[in-house]
Amino acid sequence: MDWQGQRLSEQLMQVMLLTFAVAAYLTGFMVNSFRLMMLIFAGSVVLTALISVPNWPLFDRHPLKWLEPSVAEEFSREHPQKPVSALAASGKKKSSKK
Repeated sequence: MDWQGQRLSEQLMQVMLLTFAVAAYLTGFMVNSFRLMMLIFAGSVVLTALISVPNWPLFDRHPLKWLEPSVAEEFSREHPQKPVSALAASGKKKSSKK
């Protein structure tokens, strides 16, 4: 799951839980049954978990680009104080010097 997919999954989870909580409360209030309200809410928590927790293809639309191991090793030898992510952010690839 990529970063945008995690954000989408969390937003979807929050909206679903809030919507189902309101629906469960209103149903329980109209029927005058606390037990029914809790059953509806428990079922909605399970449904929400089944939708938002697994790594569905919907949540993996923006894959991350990783550095090749040789480029990362060379960069870390040349710049020991800088993190390897600095190379990825600049978008530059170092040529191998052998």
